[in-house]
Amino acid sequence: MTVRSITGSFTRASPRCKLACMSGPLDGIRVLDMTSVVVGPICTRTLADQGAAVIKVEAPEGDLLRHMAGIGRNPGMSGKFLNFNRNKRSLCVDLRQAAARDAVRALAARADVFVSNIRPDSLARLGLDAAGLCAANPRLVACSILGFGQGGPYAGAPAYDTVIQAAAGVAATFERSLGEPRYVPMVMADHITGLIAAQSIGFALYRREKTGVGEMIEVPMLENMAGFVLTEHLGSATFDPPIGPSGDARLLSPDGKPVRTRDGYISLSANTNAQAFAFFRAIGRSELCDDPRFATAAARTHHTAAYFAIRAEALLARSSAEWLVIFRAADVPAGPYNSIDGLLDDPHLRAVGFVGMEDHPSEGRIRRTRVANVFSGGMRDDALPAPRLGEHTRAILAEAGCDDAAIAAMLASGAAAQAPPLAGASADPDSGLHPLPPTPPSHSAPPSPGQAGRLADHRATARDAQGKPAHGE
Repeated sequence: MTVRSITGSFTRASPRCKLACMSGPLDGIRVLDMTSVVVGPICTRTLADQGAAVIKVEAPEGDLLRHMAGIGRNPGMSGKFLNFNRNKRSLCVDLRQAAARDAVRALAARADVFVSNIRPDSLARLGLDAAGLCAANPRLVACSILGFGQGGPYAGAPAYDTVIQAAAGVAATFERSLGEPRYVPMVMADHITGLIAAQSIGFALYRREKTGVGEMIEVPMLENMAGFVLTEHLGSATFDPPIGPSGDARLLSPDGKPVRTRDGYISLSANTNAQAFAFFRAIGRSELCDDPRFATAAARTHHTAAYFAIRAEALLARSSAEWLVIFRAADVPAGPYNSIDGLLDDPHLRAVGFVGMEDHPSEGRIRRTRVANVFSGGMRDDALPAPRLGEHTRAILAEAGCDDAAIAAMLASGAAAQAPPLAGASADPDSGLHPLPPTPPSHSAPPSPGQAGRLADHRATARDAQGKPAHGE
């Protein structure tokens, strides 16, 4: 199946999808997206990838991710922004102005889903609180992504991914393992919470099919990530009183990492008896199958250090490629070690067409990952490029019921902003279907650390008074 990009093609090798896929499972669902950076945009991108029509509401300065995630070919179009905001349209409005707030309320009145990572009190000051929007549109599913759940002492505080990783015990797993707390070098709390928010929206939409009524959803980052950590590592402290220490010793072992081979690394996890004994035979240590330290899963867990030491010593004898062939034949779970750049050359990802090329209307040739999960009932057939700031403002305001005179007045007053047309663009500047212009590779410099810090501080404090997100990354 081919997902059509604007001026190129994006091929998905998917033998599982046998039908002529015309639309995704969320086709017809309208989403009003008042989120920025990562936690909200990954939620709404997930909905958009499955066919929802997503309107991304942005302030005049745009989503912070446009500016703080490395260089791009053009200002405000960083690679990270492109990756988190595909399949969306951009509406640029200044919510300090009444006309802008009225337009957003009109859009919410016809939407199926409203998503924000703005603090509730800020939304209330704007007249865009979830309760009010749901009262005006009883079928609306309004999802609020928060740093901390309401009712606790942290409620209302701004939060970034690192704040949540530390508070939820994620960083502490590194201290238990390596002696020093560290953050996962990905905005993992944002990713996970954003995906949970998308999942929760799906649950609410299903309930709406039965009841005809929408609802409000609160998705707190801390509680969700604390749940991940405690489900994984509460262990013997699950019992009251505790019958042993917390933590999964296998996962917290300092040797729980890719295993060095003669020429690199591979991953290896032999957990069941059948896998462990096959591993011992594959490395020429069949006698270990009868060793009581390794005879059962419980015994191997108790002797994790010795088990991992045997792995480390044995795998130095052969190359990574040799071991992967041997373990595949023995049905021992093992896989390659990929660097970030190496993912682009992984033979499996290449075979399934996971990374394709796309001609972006303003940014030129870019890489784009496909949707990983395949629905036999159909997938989204069109692929919209990540939008320029305010690229679709005129068209979206018209959808909100604004006539030409009202739109012109909003643009003149600064209540709204429309991106200028691209050179050589199609007649419809709001369609997003622009042919690729000749774009010289003029790189915009990323903000300095001091500038990035000031941007973040500004976002979490003064900008929140205008309704800007204060939760996520």
